[in-house]
Amino acid sequence: MSLLSGKTVLVTGATKGIGSEIVKALHAEGANVIGHFGRDNASAEQMLARYPERLDMIQADLARADGAATLWRHALEVANNIDVLVNNAGIYVASPLNRDEAWQQGWQANLQVNLQAPADLCRFAIEHYTERGGGIIINMASRSSHRGDGPEHLAYGAAKGGLLALTKGIARGYGDRNVLAYALAPGWVRTAMAEDHIASVGEAAVTANLPLREVTPPSDVAAMVSFLASGRCRHATGSTIDITGADYVR
Repeated sequence: MSLLSGKTVLVTGATKGIGSEIVKALHAEGANVIGHFGRDNASAEQMLARYPERLDMIQADLARADGAATLWRHALEVANNIDVLVNNAGIYVASPLNRDEAWQQGWQANLQVNLQAPADLCRFAIEHYTERGGGIIINMASRSSHRGDGPEHLAYGAAKGGLLALTKGIARGYGDRNVLAYALAPGWVRTAMAEDHIASVGEAAVTANLPLREVTPPSDVAAMVSFLASGRCRHATGSTIDITGADYVR
């Protein structure tokens, strides 16, 4: 039997990069997947065409204060029960120190999408799980959660660091109700955003300092999500798993 046969998994940011690979991995293991997208209707339609069975797509704007609530409500309309929540959606918006308006906007945007919306979804999931005997939360953090980000992206690193603390708190506070929580902290992953940077500086410049001499494929991250979603390692709850090819080790 497939690892996730009969399980329903809600994945935010499901149409591109790591998110689309997560959907692929979960679907391959038999899960019923509810994918979230923001504005990219074309990519959502392509996902539905690629997986005509066991995939539903829901639009919601997580930059809005009510975005997470809207998504959760619609997800429960699609599936009466959600077994696993994967908070993958995120943004990388600059928060330059020397520009007042951009600083404020950068912090507001990063905190809302990268921390507040995942926190809201975690809240809904915890309430749902405690009524149904448990469930799993997987939060997509970042290498920046540990070491911070560059001067232009202080808000991003702070938001992702908050996501780690949230994950640990959930694991400690709700483990006795069989609510399991994990965080993943990828480094360089070959997504569209990474490809833009690689194109600008050259592949060799990026990989020179990576121990494996290659950028992490998103399928590596997706494989770990699939494993954690299976519930086969309950006692790892509260853990943060670094997926950086040893670029950052603790």
